[in-house]
Amino acid sequence: MYQIVLCTCPNQEVAKQIATELVTDKLAACVNIIPGITSIYYWQGELTSDDEVQLLIKTQNCFFSALKLKINELHPYDIPEIIAIDIQQGDKNYLNWIKGSLK
Repeated sequence: MYQIVLCTCPNQEVAKQIATELVTDKLAACVNIIPGITSIYYWQGELTSDDEVQLLIKTQNCFFSALKLKINELHPYDIPEIIAIDIQQGDKNYLNWIKGSLK
């Protein structure tokens, strides 16, 4: 099963570091870095609004545990967003490319 993993980062520098390590370690085939998102949430009882960067990480579910550990190792947040969404359908050639790009 193929997955897209979502992860928000505080800035472009952190996002690029995490993305580069995930691809270099072959835990992700590709990571899109989307700047300019605003997140609104409660943290420690207070309403918070932050400008963040969104990562869209393409991988397979068998790599999720290792990918999650790597993100937690590199991420500055106490509790980083790490959410996996299964890919229900996709172009066969692209999905095969993802598979071939991983460990």
